[in-house]
Amino acid sequence: MDRFIQLALSGIANGAIFALVALGFVLIYKSSDVINFAQGELLLIGAYLTYAMVEQFGLWWPIGVVVAVVLAAVVGVLIEQLVLRPLIGEPVISVIMVTIGLSSLLRAIVGAIWGVTPRPAPQFLPTDTVTILGANVGVDRLWAFALAIIFFVILTLFFRFSREGIAMRAVADDQQAALSMGISVKKVWAVAWAIAAITAAVGGILLMSIFGGVSGTIGRVGLLVFPVVILGGLDSIPGAIIGGLIIGLLQSFAGGLLPPEWGLGEVAPFVILLLILLVRPYGLFGQRIIERV
Repeated sequence: MDRFIQLALSGIANGAIFALVALGFVLIYKSSDVINFAQGELLLIGAYLTYAMVEQFGLWWPIGVVVAVVLAAVVGVLIEQLVLRPLIGEPVISVIMVTIGLSSLLRAIVGAIWGVTPRPAPQFLPTDTVTILGANVGVDRLWAFALAIIFFVILTLFFRFSREGIAMRAVADDQQAALSMGISVKKVWAVAWAIAAITAAVGGILLMSIFGGVSGTIGRVGLLVFPVVILGGLDSIPGAIIGGLIIGLLQSFAGGLLPPEWGLGEVAPFVILLLILLVRPYGLFGQRIIERV
C-alpha cells in the first residue's frame, strides 16, 4: 500500500505538469486549428533559458525564472508571426509538416548554443521527502503539483475575466463571428502562442528542477503531451487536465509496478490511448464534429 500511494502521488504530480504543457497545445489548436508538434521543444527552450539566466548570467533565480518565461513568450510570438502566419489558408498537412520541421530546428538551435551534454541545473525546489499515509514522497513533486494548480487557477481567471481571455474564448468558439465583432484574430493567435510557450517553459523549469539537470530528455517528455491532448480531446481545456492526470498515473504505475526491463512506463499511455480512441474517437471531452453533405 505504501508503494501504491507513493506511485499515485508521483503520478499525480507528473500528470499536473503534463496537463500544464498540454494546456498550451489545446489553446493553439482551439484558436488557430494548428496541431503544434514543437510543444516538446518549447519545454526544452524554457529549461535552457532558465539555466542560462541563472547559471551563465548569474541572475538571482526568481528574476532569472521570470526573464526566462518572458523570453519564452517572445519566442512563441515570433514563431506565430514568422513561421505560421504566412501559412494561413494553406492545407492542414502543410502546417503540420512545418511544425514538425520547427521542432527539429528548435532542437538544433538549442544544441548549437548549449551542446548536447547534460548540464547540472539550479535547484529551485526542496529535495527533502515527507511521509504521507506511510509513503515517502519527494517534496519537489508536491511543490510541482501545487505550482501547476496555481498556474491553472491563474489561467482560468485570465480566460474568464480578462479582455484578452474573453477574446480568445470567442475566437475559439467561432472565428468569423469574432471577426464581425471587431476582435483581432491575429492578435489572439499571438497571445495563444505566447501562453503556450509560457506554460511549456514553466513545465520545463519544473522538470529541470525535478530531474536535477537540463538535457534533451526534457524535450522527449513533450511526446507525452500528445496522448494527453488526444485522450482528453484536442479542443478541451478540462480534457487536458483530466488527460494529464490519467497519463501521469498510468506512466507511474506501469513503470513502478511492472518489471522495468519491459519498458512499459513509456509505452502504456499510448496503448491505453489507442484503446480509448477505439471507443471515443474524439477523446473523453472532445467536441464531436458532424458534417452534412
